[in-house]
Amino acid sequence: MTELPGRSRVPVSTQTGPHEQLAVLIERRRGQDYRKPVAPYSAEAFKRFAEACRPGAPLIVNSCCGVGESTLHLAERFPDHFVLGVDQSADRLSRAPALPVNALLLRADMADIWRLLLDGGYRPARQYMLYPNPWPKIGQLARRWPAHPVFPRVLALGGIIECRSNWRIYVEEFALAVGLLVSRNATVEAFVPEVPMTPFERKYLASGHALFRCVLAPE
Repeated sequence: MTELPGRSRVPVSTQTGPHEQLAVLIERRRGQDYRKPVAPYSAEAFKRFAEACRPGAPLIVNSCCGVGESTLHLAERFPDHFVLGVDQSADRLSRAPALPVNALLLRADMADIWRLLLDGGYRPARQYMLYPNPWPKIGQLARRWPAHPVFPRVLALGGIIECRSNWRIYVEEFALAVGLLVSRNATVEAFVPEVPMTPFERKYLASGHALFRCVLAPE
């Protein structure tokens, strides 16, 4: 996807629907655990979080939060929750706005943080995947979160899980993975946000893109 000042393009892909190998990949991994060692910088970042928020506290996890605008939005919208924003880029996080006391940004590998949260007994009230890199080329399936081996851990964390994208196929793959992993129906819908939560969401709206989301509510 090419980003241009003030406007952007919808991801270009030869896919016309969910990747035909997604179900195969999920079935092949069924029953297997994701055992990649946690990166030291992720473990150190998680310690900072654990000092600020204990298991059982109302928690919102904002994955791959970029410059932190969405983390600020969520912290202001849910002042009675602690909001954790995570991104792997130090440069993006360096441009984050000042945050209230109920929010924290971490530079870490998101896959590591999801595992550490689950193993640490945290159960978020809400989780957000806001406009993740769609990796739209057909050979990039394994880079997308719904196809990643950590995705079962994300679902195990629970809470309301919301995925948004301007590429409908990405959200359809999110919904398909949910159905395959936990046998739950997840609906994809077009929507228009009242207030953009991220710079990408604002840019996509300004560019006239259709936006899509899937909201998985707790059982």
